Amino acid sequence: MRIRILLGGLGLAVAAYGAWLLLGDDLADLVTIAVWLAAGVVLHDFVLVPLTLGVSWLGLRVLPGGSRAAASAGLVVLGTLTVLAVPVLGRWGANTDNTTILDRHYGLGWLAVAGLTIMGVLLVLVAKRRSGGPGARRR
Repeated sequence: MRIRILLGGLGLAVAAYGAWLLLGDDLADLVTIAVWLAAGVVLHDFVLVPLTLGVSWLGLRVLPGGSRAAASAGLVVLGTLTVLAVPVLGRWGANTDNTTILDRHYGLGWLAVAGLTIMGVLLVLVAKRRSGGPGARRR
């Protein structure tokens, strides 16, 4: 019980410090932070969730029952990596004065990770079919 109280107190102290730093900023910074937070909520609720539900609905209609779990795992991995890669794929923050910032072909890297993810999903499906596990075709 003491550890919980200690961790709770530590969490409150860190939150209070963050609020103190936030309130010490200019009003313009607070408006920018509020817009950024609101944009995240809007993008999540009106873009990411409907897209995920649409792809899931399509997967239920197209994929056989045994391959849905592997496809779902691949979708989660690819979706998360894509969301994380958007800033570098869009080259936001690139600076012509400093060529070491965003100095790689990030699109090719994303394609490589996407290919490896799809290959991993396919390998799981092949292994499941060969082992006769759940979702394998019965002969």
